Amino acid sequence: MDCVVAVDVGGTTIKGGLVARDGTILHFERRDTPRGADRVIAAVSAFVADLSRPRPGLRPVAVGLAVPGLVTPTHAVFSAAFGWRDVPVSSFTDVDLPVALGHDVRSAGEAELAYGGGGDDVLFLPIGTGIAGAVVLSGSLYGGAGGWAGQIGHIPVRPDGVACGCGQRGCLAAYASGGAIAARYGSGTAPDVVRRAAEGDARAAEVWSSAVDALALALATYTLLLDPARIVIGGGVSLAGDALLAPLRQRLAARLESRRPPEVVTSSLGTGAGLLGAGLLGWRSAA
Repeated sequence: MDCVVAVDVGGTTIKGGLVARDGTILHFERRDTPRGADRVIAAVSAFVADLSRPRPGLRPVAVGLAVPGLVTPTHAVFSAAFGWRDVPVSSFTDVDLPVALGHDVRSAGEAELAYGGGGDDVLFLPIGTGIAGAVVLSGSLYGGAGGWAGQIGHIPVRPDGVACGCGQRGCLAAYASGGAIAARYGSGTAPDVVRRAAEGDARAAEVWSSAVDALALALATYTLLLDPARIVIGGGVSLAGDALLAPLRQRLAARLESRRPPEVVTSSLGTGAGLLGAGLLGWRSAA
């Protein structure tokens, strides 16, 4: 069976697999993301090589790579998370297959359109180590003039607030990303903070409430500008389920008293949207 190698590069883990044309994930692996641009690039290259090796009944025909930051079809231009600049697609792999490079969140948004709930005017918002959004307007993904559309994680929600890795202060990502939630609590992971808040830990409850407040503020701003019908939340933080959705819906509605708030749901694709988006990139390059 023909398939594509799909790799979704995240700040905490690199997800990789083999994806059929219909979106079926035929093989899946997960590896830790190392620190440092050169080490991440080397890890991606090794992962692609391993996934491309022969397997009974499977024949990789192309590679799709989804990476964060500013991305063009030929270069990973910039990533604050990894510190790389102007990395050519050839640096990520030397396998003898067509390779497509794309933005991780925009690719995940494309997968949401193809395999998830879809919709004409939607914000797909994965919340993991960082935060970014895939903007869907009139049924089409919107990248903006220079490819930066959707960087909602760097909307300032607390003027002169805590420092963000992008160099600004008070960004949404500095309060509501999975990495920030864990860091502000001081230990564990974002799911640990959610669990401890539910168990009555006052500090965990404060950190979690602050994250939800910041998210509601950013989404109210987005809603007033672009009027989405639906906001689809993905990524690891979405696994909090009702612990996230219930207060977020309430606080978003309170900031939009003059209008009906958009529907807020979690992604039906879970944390696999990025991998499926990388698969779509691969199939496009194989066509």
